[in-house]
Amino acid sequence: MERKIILVTGATDGIGKQTALELAQLGHKVLVHGRTITKSEDAVQDIRKASGNEEAEAVQADLTDFTQIKALANELKNKYQRLDVLLNNAGVFENEKVILPNGLERTFMVNHMAPFTLTLELLDLLKNTHGSRVVNVSSMAQSGSIDFDNLNGEKYFDPYNAYAVSKLENVLFTYKLARLLNNEKVTVNCLHPGVVSTKLLHAGWGMGGVSVHAGAQNSIYAAVSPEMKGKTGLYLVNRKPAKSAALSYDKKVQDRLWEISLQIYKTGSQ
Repeated sequence: MERKIILVTGATDGIGKQTALELAQLGHKVLVHGRTITKSEDAVQDIRKASGNEEAEAVQADLTDFTQIKALANELKNKYQRLDVLLNNAGVFENEKVILPNGLERTFMVNHMAPFTLTLELLDLLKNTHGSRVVNVSSMAQSGSIDFDNLNGEKYFDPYNAYAVSKLENVLFTYKLARLLNNEKVTVNCLHPGVVSTKLLHAGWGMGGVSVHAGAQNSIYAAVSPEMKGKTGLYLVNRKPAKSAALSYDKKVQDRLWEISLQIYKTGSQ
């Protein structure tokens, strides 16, 4: 298998860390992202030890902060000539409404605006590799509706609704970007990792699930499988194309979310 440079966000524990580990075991250069450099470096040491791959590297950005996201992108653009895979894995489940200093609700920021921003900032680097991939980790827990006047919980906040809307946004973003790029060197897909025993699952649902190894397989498949070469605009479940929420296919809804997100991105990235 050709060695790829792969950025995995939220890779210091759970599905993200397991995904990074198994990609390192396959011989790829994995950029292990965490909220703090200490967490990232600790994860890198574990991954190097378990995989025997010394090329795992720690990178850091607080995904609630546009400045840090942009700084991470600039760091990678200055250091590397290319990026083969961007795996937007990081996500949160917030039991209470938290409005960040930038005015955005934390679930919306971390689960949608952070991957939106990081992807746009890294697109030029991704385009330096023909056949590079953007993979967005969504969930089967996608909302069937979206209120564009309540993205920050302005009207009401429900933890499950906020999470489900953010996972719908992952899919809407995937489909819109896939349309925009039109397979122009970069494919864009999203997936449901499975009901996996992670901190997020325990926080939100108070339950366990399948192992993180099982949960990582769909992400690994989307990121590096030869079977996914040239395939774009898909939602994957168990390594197969599946149906996402009905609303996710509405191009007007995709476009509206894109317009709002782009405006926030431009304002937040100044």
